[in-house]
Formats: sequence, C-alpha cells, structure tokens
Amino acid sequence: MARYQGKGRRFVELCKRQRIVAGFDVCNVMNGDGPPAERTFDAYLVTGSKADSFGDDPWIQTLKAYLLKLYERGEKLLGVCFGHQLLALTLGGKAERADKGWGVGIHRYSLAAHAPWMDPQVSELTLLISHQDQVTKLPEGATVIASSDFCPNAAYHIRDQVLCLQGHPEFVHDYSRALLDARQASLGDEVYAKAVASLATEHQGDLVGEWMLRFVQQPGSRVI
Repeated sequence: MARYQGKGRRFVELCKRQRIVAGFDVCNVMNGDGPPAERTFDAYLVTGSKADSFGDDPWIQTLKAYLLKLYERGEKLLGVCFGHQLLALTLGGKAERADKGWGVGIHRYSLAAHAPWMDPQVSELTLLISHQDQVTKLPEGATVIASSDFCPNAAYHIRDQVLCLQGHPEFVHDYSRALLDARQASLGDEVYAKAVASLATEHQGDLVGEWMLRFVQQPGSRVI
C-alpha cells in the first residue's frame, strides 16, 4: 500500500482532473496538524480514515469540536467515509458498526434527490467503497441524496452547507484491489470474490468530484 498517495493527496488528484480549478491545503489532524488559523478557506473536507468515527481518540474529539465551530460559523463542510460519519455524529446524527458487515468493491446507489450542483445529472450512481460502519441516523435538516438497501444513508446534504458521502470518489480500481487483497482474510472468500468481480465495472468518482466542486462554488459561497 505504500506506493499509493495519502488520503488528502488522492482528493487533490481527483479534483485536478475536473474542469473547475481549485487549490488545496492538506492537513494531518491525527498528528495535530490542523488548518492554519490565519488562513481562510472556501470549504473544509474530512477524508476517510482507518479510525472509527465513533471512537474516543483525543484527536477525533478535537476534530469534532473544531467541525462544530466551523458549522456554527456557516463554513462549508464536506465529508467522505469517516468524514461522512463524523459530520453526522457532530451534527446530532448517529454512526455505528453496521450489522450488514463490510461494504467493498463497486456499489450502486439510487439517487433520492437532485440539486443544482449535481450536474451532470445521472439516474443512479456507482462508487468504489470500503467500509464496515454506516450513518444510521441523519442529522436534523439533512436530505438523503443517494441510498441502497445495503446503505440507506449513503450520501446526504444539509442545505447548501454540508455535503457527505459514504463512497470514495477519490479511489481508483488498483487501490481498491490492493485494499481487498490486504483484507481478504477478514472479508472472507465469498465477499472478497464478489468485490473483486465488481471491479470490472466503471465507477463515477470523477462525476462526484465535479459535484463536490460545484457544491463549494454554488451561489452564496466564496469563489476558490
């Protein structure tokens, strides 16, 4: 896995492929490296993590408090996987270990809502996933965007301020295969084989990357 870039850098690469130009500062909050206080940002993105969003690690509690301050200040917040779950917890929802087990490989979602920033529009969504936790209760005011029987709260937004997704738009097939191989023993042969087979399908990570940038740039936000 060492040959793959860190979680923040993978989002930089995702967004560099989009038509909307954006700049980024990547911070490692696990090491206490937060956004510089003297800087202003158009949005704050919380990526995936090996940690549980409902864990009691000090850095997780510090991050939750920081995100709540940003939310109360009206800043735009985006979350993916761990970030999706952590923002739900921070804003009054619930995230926990799912009784449905691991979600891995390519997953297909129905779109439950459409917003102006969801352009280009599609009728359903496919994303690479890797998670065993889920958001089981949405924060107040949240609207579900994407769902499936396996993951009912797969994506949600809160007005024009918060956008969160369980799936990984920044993942690529090779990285997903490497994760599957590393976790084969814990996944079990049946789940592993089904997930590997699913990688023959294309995913729409680049589409979601464009949605995320459009969400940040929609009217009412500062221009990147």
